Amino acid sequence: MLNRKIFSRLETWYQGDRKKAPLLDGARQVGKTTTIREFAKRHYKHFVEINFVKRKSAKKAFDGDLDTHTIIMNLSAMGYGPFVKGETLVFFDEIQDCPGARTAIKFLMEDHEYDFIESGSLLGINYKGGDDEDAELAQENENTEEIVASYPVGFEERINVYPLDFEEFLWAVGISPEVIELLKQCYTKKEAVPQLIHEQMMKYFRQYLVVGGMPEAVQKFVSQEDFQKVVSVQKSIVDSYRDDIAKYAKKDKVLVKRVFDAIPSQLAKKDKRFVLADIEKGASRRKYADPTQWLIDAGDAYYSFNTTEFKLPFSTTENRKLYKLFLVDTGLLACMSLPKMQFQVMNGDIHINEGALTENFIAGELVKKGNSLHYYDRQSKQELDFIYKDGHGIAVLECKSGEDPKDHKSLDAILRAAAIKISRAMVFCRENIMTEGPITYYPLYMAMFL
Repeated sequence: MLNRKIFSRLETWYQGDRKKAPLLDGARQVGKTTTIREFAKRHYKHFVEINFVKRKSAKKAFDGDLDTHTIIMNLSAMGYGPFVKGETLVFFDEIQDCPGARTAIKFLMEDHEYDFIESGSLLGINYKGGDDEDAELAQENENTEEIVASYPVGFEERINVYPLDFEEFLWAVGISPEVIELLKQCYTKKEAVPQLIHEQMMKYFRQYLVVGGMPEAVQKFVSQEDFQKVVSVQKSIVDSYRDDIAKYAKKDKVLVKRVFDAIPSQLAKKDKRFVLADIEKGASRRKYADPTQWLIDAGDAYYSFNTTEFKLPFSTTENRKLYKLFLVDTGLLACMSLPKMQFQVMNGDIHINEGALTENFIAGELVKKGNSLHYYDRQSKQELDFIYKDGHGIAVLECKSGEDPKDHKSLDAILRAAAIKISRAMVFCRENIMTEGPITYYPLYMAMFL
């Protein structure tokens, strides 16, 4: 069983008053169900798992009254159980397929006779809301069964779940806590990592770029170290994402799939900006806005919006017409990109495809730590890969996968501008930690400490 940081979030919930039901949300196959099952083994005598996709008839338990007694009686009659008060965790899996269960959470948590936990994917897509306008929209989409009558506001704690980050990957391959702590101290003190350890970490970093953080792929790599089997898992996951698009994107499915399949080639460009004209001549933002947002809501991709000002919050200055799209997992990106890319990366060519994998990796590490993604580009004269809120200031981060990490004219120009205040200027690259003037150079793998 892989060790995940999400366990600490669930432990905090378990040790608290448990008045809110955790709702684990995230892309398909990031480990939500496996995590909850393992958590239940650690803390509960009884565990009841209800998967509303696997057993559609279970939704009928929520067709009538939504009080705890009625629901538990209905579920018991269907063969679920045992339900022992104070000793049972009830798990609603694939809850996006049963809006009635989502509505019932409020009443189930108020009674507090059992503990409840939820998990779902595509939540922002399936759930249309309960007002008339949304109901009309759902009718147009032939999806009226997926309307949530009332959200359990105040009785639910939404927790985003992502693929394994690089630190979790190091746990999986057996790197000791002492080594990780040493790396963290070097990061904090801006001191070089012992060279042998640095070289080993770069090796693991290259592995992570092609394996990624999808739990099944990581588990396959750890247990067998067979990249072909890892790639097979990744291809299966990518296919499942395309299946979801076909099933849930409805009238937009062709456009959503077109955007999804274009992400690798768009990231392989030097500027990495997603240009709609590259996938369809004369394509408009209006036509592709909803299909692209579908991928964001599904958790399959992340937006990085352009901003031309160093001003917080970035949401007030961002240009939503100019953006990059990053994939949820760097391993899936490698799988969808050039054939045999894995071999080249493992042998040191991390700049392949204009460093698409490394920049996607940085984006994922930032998102997993709760950051929104923005890049700076002023009329293509000054370009910075990432800028984000760092404490009370603005951090600038450049990602350099090539041989010359000190080639950063745009960053130099920004630092010379007296009117612009930067709290941290960082370049993540192949090299060991070093500081020159206001810029600190970090190994790429140290993005895990951002």
